Amino acid sequence: MKHIDLHKLADEARFNGFHRGILLWCALIIIFDGYDLAVAGIALPSIMKEMGVSPTNAGFMVSSALFGMMFGAIFLGTIADRIGRRRAIAICIALFSLFTAAAGLTSDPVTFSVMRFLAGLGIGGVMPNVVAQMTEYSPRKIRSTMVTLMFSGYAVGGMLAAVVGKGLLERYGWQSVFLAAGLPVLLIPVILRSVPESMPFLIKTGQNARLQTIAGRLDPSYRPQPGDSFDLAKQDRDAGAPIGKLFQHGRGFSTIMFWIAFFMCLFMVYALSSWLTKLMAGAGYTLGSALTFVLVLNFGGMFGAIGGGWLADGFHIKYVLVGMYLLAAVSITLLGYPMPQPALFVLVGLAGASTIGTQIVTYAYVGQYYPMAMRSTGIGWASGVGRSGAILAPIMIGSLVAMGLPLESNFLAIGLPAVVAAVAVCCIQHGRSAQAHGAATSMAPLASGVAGK
Repeated sequence: MKHIDLHKLADEARFNGFHRGILLWCALIIIFDGYDLAVAGIALPSIMKEMGVSPTNAGFMVSSALFGMMFGAIFLGTIADRIGRRRAIAICIALFSLFTAAAGLTSDPVTFSVMRFLAGLGIGGVMPNVVAQMTEYSPRKIRSTMVTLMFSGYAVGGMLAAVVGKGLLERYGWQSVFLAAGLPVLLIPVILRSVPESMPFLIKTGQNARLQTIAGRLDPSYRPQPGDSFDLAKQDRDAGAPIGKLFQHGRGFSTIMFWIAFFMCLFMVYALSSWLTKLMAGAGYTLGSALTFVLVLNFGGMFGAIGGGWLADGFHIKYVLVGMYLLAAVSITLLGYPMPQPALFVLVGLAGASTIGTQIVTYAYVGQYYPMAMRSTGIGWASGVGRSGAILAPIMIGSLVAMGLPLESNFLAIGLPAVVAAVAVCCIQHGRSAQAHGAATSMAPLASGVAGK
């Protein structure tokens, strides 16, 4: 009979096939999610032409999905701590797959916007859940790398949308790239069988057999014994996760700082993903070249996420983020000035690395900041509040495009929020985080049974 602290077991586990499986499934879910999100920006010029909408109205159409993402992140992120993370992820996949495909069957801006809002519930809701899942099961030493590697699937999804868009838009019309988004719904039964449930939920619901299986997969040397008990630290097993807990134990100020950082970073990400194609086309580039810029943006985002995660595991994640935000301010601002096309591609790649990549590292940081029992809630609220920046971005930049302002003014408006985000991250009280608490207690002996095997 043993008493096993699952948190310590997960923290100190060696990377193995169990971790690899979680990483692959979560990354695949994020690829689908990234495709569904990027597809509207890829098809935006064609949609505007066919439906006859102005840049400002097009901004509202794009923002309808982002508005849904705000509610999805808050509601489906919070409810996952109550109904189980696997079930919440399945609901999210069904929402974003079916309603993105349904948007491809619409012919007017209002119906399109309604379908995108409903898809946005799933797109926004899945993010906090997969981040919480990856954070919970990753070994401590490589946790940031694992989360950012998983989340680089978001950039892969964006690149997939650009590649599929270039192949389908001119041949089959903009509707085809939306209809293709319905395929992931077929994988829901497989995902439910393959992805493990969150440990606090299994403990709360008394599923001891599943906990024994998870312990054995985290530590292959573990052999189940009758009467084995599983537990987590009190902060990791508190029942439920109301928003008020995000402000307890000195976490309130840092919670607000996370919300500001998310707002500013998501403003930049969605301003670029929604309007980069249109801005570059307006600057004289062909539609094919403008779509290539989107491809480079997402390619840079993938490398920024992986590189940022690797740096965050070797250095202090807080200061890695500050540097990445400052790089975003410089690279985005410079996009508005004339330069040779190869230099422009480099800047677009850096902009992707320091916006998409930085947002992913910020997700990793907020996932490590909160205890297990409120992790989905903390990530969901940060993401949900941040979505207001994502909602504002397409509308605001669309208004600037409609005003006919110089190109450099548009990119300056997109880049300045990075400075505010850098200041907000500087103000986060890292000593209040679950990560710092775990590091402080990591020298203590393991719980009986695991240490004494």
